[in-house]
Amino acid sequence: MKTKNRICFYPLIMMMAMLMLTISCKKDKDDDSNEQSQTSKVPVLTTANVTDVLQTTASCGGIVTSDGGENITARGVCWSRGETPTIADSKTTDGVGVSNFASTLTDLTPNTTYHVRAYATNNKGTGYGELKSFLTLPAGETVTDIDGNVYKTVVIGTQTWMAENLKTTKYRNGDQIPNVTDGTAWGNLSTGAYGNYNNDLNNSTTFGRLYNWYAINDSRNICPVGWHIPTNAEWQILEAFLGGVSAAGGKLKEAGITHWSSPNTGANNESGFTGLPGGIRGVFGSYSNKGDYGYFWTATENSSWYAWNRYLYTFGNEVTISSEDKRSGLSVRCIKD
Repeated sequence: MKTKNRICFYPLIMMMAMLMLTISCKKDKDDDSNEQSQTSKVPVLTTANVTDVLQTTASCGGIVTSDGGENITARGVCWSRGETPTIADSKTTDGVGVSNFASTLTDLTPNTTYHVRAYATNNKGTGYGELKSFLTLPAGETVTDIDGNVYKTVVIGTQTWMAENLKTTKYRNGDQIPNVTDGTAWGNLSTGAYGNYNNDLNNSTTFGRLYNWYAINDSRNICPVGWHIPTNAEWQILEAFLGGVSAAGGKLKEAGITHWSSPNTGANNESGFTGLPGGIRGVFGSYSNKGDYGYFWTATENSSWYAWNRYLYTFGNEVTISSEDKRSGLSVRCIKD
């Protein structure tokens, strides 16, 4: 009888043991979950130095060193004129994860102090890097040529440039620059002249005029008082400030395809130069490449027949250094003395 009772109670004992084990496992799991919840924190990161500060743009970024135990769902930099920017202010969104990232601040106001810091967000909240401050460059003033055309200007590094293509029809002293429409006559010139693209005056309103090199090299001066045609060396200073010829083109080109044809690769106009595709007038007077290329003379000769120039184009992000026949018609940007 006793043996039978022990046999009857054995399944009950086993069921109770299994129940206790299940409760214990659940408790351990809950304890692990609570412990993980208690140790999860907001991300930890640092703010990169602010670089490439211009009138309306700047570069920054950060390095996320810890995700805080949770997946990062957003990261970038935030900025404001107030001393403690948050993600409720202006911000970028630059990917996810634990790594370094780069950010571009846009739509800034010239000559203004901003405060910026990196941020990263996970399910526990948002962590911030240390604060950085910077001052945007002042906006350029305007300059007026002998014809009364008013041009915007822009400060880029240590230089001040026109932010529009030259349109003057006169030298600084008031003498007229000939407008030569005939292609054969244009090709026979060894003195200054200009043309409007396709001999259409309307094209000069936006794209300026196309001048042969003899006009820009004339002692009567084609630029307004206090300004001059940039030399090859001055273009090199501009290119170096914008990251070299391989990167400067996009920063110099007007963004979008209002005036440039598609795709206008890399164009963001970070410099404020607002480079336009005014095209070119060839040696024999024909016009081409408006919308695709913007050519700009330098004051530096390459030989008795050629002079250095720069061109920007829609399919590239770079500045191309080239040499053109002096009889060609190119756009002009003046630089402040």
